[in-house]
Amino acid sequence: MKGPREEIVYLPCIYRNTDIQKPDYLATVDVNPQSPNFCKVIHRLPMPNLKDELHHSGWNACSSCYDDPSKRRNLLILPSMISSRIYVVDVGTDPRAPRLHKIVEPIDLFWKCGLANPHTSHCLGSGQIMISTMGDPSGNGKGGFVLLDGKTFEVIGNWEQPGEAAPFGYDFWYQPRHNVMISTEWGAPKALANGFNPADVKAGHYGQRLHVWDWTTHKRIQTLDLGEEGAIPLEIRFLHDPDAAEGFVGCALQSTIFRFYKTRKGDWAAEKVIHIPSKKVKDWALLEMPGLITDILISLDDRFLYFSNWLHGDIRQYDITDRRNPRMVGQVFVAGSILKDGPVKVLEDKELDNQPAPRIIKGKRVQGGPQMLQLSLDGKRLYVTTSLYSAWDKQFYPDLVKEGSVMMQIDVDTDKGGLKLNENFLVDFGAEPDGPALAHELRYPGGDCTSDIWL
Repeated sequence: MKGPREEIVYLPCIYRNTDIQKPDYLATVDVNPQSPNFCKVIHRLPMPNLKDELHHSGWNACSSCYDDPSKRRNLLILPSMISSRIYVVDVGTDPRAPRLHKIVEPIDLFWKCGLANPHTSHCLGSGQIMISTMGDPSGNGKGGFVLLDGKTFEVIGNWEQPGEAAPFGYDFWYQPRHNVMISTEWGAPKALANGFNPADVKAGHYGQRLHVWDWTTHKRIQTLDLGEEGAIPLEIRFLHDPDAAEGFVGCALQSTIFRFYKTRKGDWAAEKVIHIPSKKVKDWALLEMPGLITDILISLDDRFLYFSNWLHGDIRQYDITDRRNPRMVGQVFVAGSILKDGPVKVLEDKELDNQPAPRIIKGKRVQGGPQMLQLSLDGKRLYVTTSLYSAWDKQFYPDLVKEGSVMMQIDVDTDKGGLKLNENFLVDFGAEPDGPALAHELRYPGGDCTSDIWL
């Protein structure tokens, strides 16, 4: 937390499901207020293929490799959620001008692991890289974990034992001091690839469970069914304290946050600690609109929890000092589907008296809703982008696809809590040279509170 202030940020930018026939690319953005290039994209690294759907990223080395002086955080791992390629990008030679280092082709995941649709990447203390996958090569929701060699980036094989699977395998986080890893569920790739259909939830193509794994034996030892209230559990975060035996997971469909924890008898359990009420609406796809919690993160001091409601359009800050009773201390609306000048009319709202006004920053109207979050190391600046996933962007926010996403900065009160939009900060991906792009997850070159795991 006492590290240097962030100066550049890496973001994958997506063209799949837009009208632009160009490859996805990695953007480098200058976020140093003293720089003449402040709020500008200073470099773009295009991938050599079309329609990859870059999504999340990870590192070749992080804090889990603290005791190995030979390790350097110099290579960014970029899995492609739809094509199943994995790109390894060199950001060490010139952090301001990343270059492509290696491509892991889909056939290696298909043939060596029987897996596809890679999502979350974490480096391990062993030096290997572990990547969750959502499905199998046929688009079914089998899921599992791919291991890459940390030097050659060749596919080693599956992390999980033969016969095991991580259904709809989305995110995961491990805590070695408790010999545990917990993974989450999104959905079957072929069900969500081209948009969201509520009937697919009833048909069992989306998940609602957490899977508990023995970190040493790689065996699944427990499954926690969160029920309908926990449908589509996406991002999972243990507390950063490596001794902690608890954390939080954001469940999108019913807009809930569950706390998971180790019980006195040594197994694991989960309890709902936050619920965002749906709003009754008209002139929308459904009669009730959920908040749709899509990203969560925990500050490095384990004091605050942040999450985004992609449909309602707000970002929230909770004091989690009392782990079982989070207390909201900050909220800011930046966009969303319930804006007062939009087509949707809110008929019943348990939280707001009025529909929020649109956000216009530096003359640019913010389209979409708040989605991916990244917090500065000192906890005082929260960065946010507005694209969730290209097919869902196109379905729920067609103007976002036409006009491109943005990156915003929220000022955070780390004393008493509180969020305020920085009106002088905007990165407009609608103004990109090849046309409006959909920017997604944010990474700092030195690591951040969603990339690193402490041992």
